[in-house]
Amino acid sequence: MTTDLKSIAILIPGRLHPHAVARLEERFQIVRAERPAGDAVSSQHAAQIKGIAAMTRIDASLIDSLPHLEIVSSFGVGYDHVDAKHAATRNVVVTNTPDVLTEEVADTAIGLLINTVRELPKAEQWLREGRWVTEGPYRLTNGTLRGRRVGIFGMGRIGLAIARRIEAFGLPVSYHNRRPVDGVPYRYFGSLVELAANVDTLISVAPSTPQTEKAVNAEILSALGPTGVFVNIGRGTTVDEADLAAALHDGTIQAAGLDVFYDEPNVPENLVSAPNASLLPHVGSATIHTRQAMADLVVDNLIAWFSTGAALTPVPETADLGKRG
Repeated sequence: MTTDLKSIAILIPGRLHPHAVARLEERFQIVRAERPAGDAVSSQHAAQIKGIAAMTRIDASLIDSLPHLEIVSSFGVGYDHVDAKHAATRNVVVTNTPDVLTEEVADTAIGLLINTVRELPKAEQWLREGRWVTEGPYRLTNGTLRGRRVGIFGMGRIGLAIARRIEAFGLPVSYHNRRPVDGVPYRYFGSLVELAANVDTLISVAPSTPQTEKAVNAEILSALGPTGVFVNIGRGTTVDEADLAAALHDGTIQAAGLDVFYDEPNVPENLVSAPNASLLPHVGSATIHTRQAMADLVVDNLIAWFSTGAALTPVPETADLGKRG
């Protein structure tokens, strides 16, 4: 294994968390590129680069342009912006940053759920606008967590952390995954529509995959029903936003809380204008503490790969490549 990490060139395409950049500059040679494209790096640099540290799209053309590339260390638990399947065909390991953001995102999911059901942001705005003085107390809300049944779409690390928090509220939890999760005590439903029909609160933590593309659509929202609340803390691509906006405006469901969107940062006006929607600008893991921990894991994966020969958190598509020969 390599002991002189300063002899290894790491590409940083576009921007990266400054803590990660500072640590990488201490340990490796750094090559910067303004854009993550196959022609963005000179042929001289391309021949030297063995690793990528990124929080932007890494496609097949960039991977193919780097003949000695061994590892792509991606910032974030979701890695749909990296062509991991193509990387695997090139014997390039891909890593992400799971676990370190699990609790933060789960906290955000619960906060968003409460904001959505109890309309707390609107109540705060009522106070700030002086309307408590001029018009009296904020109106009683239709929504409450009392008596609700919660379904989780995507029972991975974050889904489990959310489920534990929901249990603390004394509410029953069910879930839908591709398959049941061993050791999980919650009721499993084999399809998303079955789950939606048996709960009144649906929290999506599903990853972005071809199978989950617009999985939450008019059928699912109709099954959730007029007292239904939908929360998305996972990926915006899992939701048909036109169907969701229509369901909010026509009363198919009661309310929605969203931290992620299909085409970020562009949020459809028909969602922004929905009075029964609580919207956040993708802040699920956005604390200094957690983002620094994610940045550390990006760097630690690279250090581990080049110094010990094993990546710390390889993604499933490249897990078999998690040992450096």
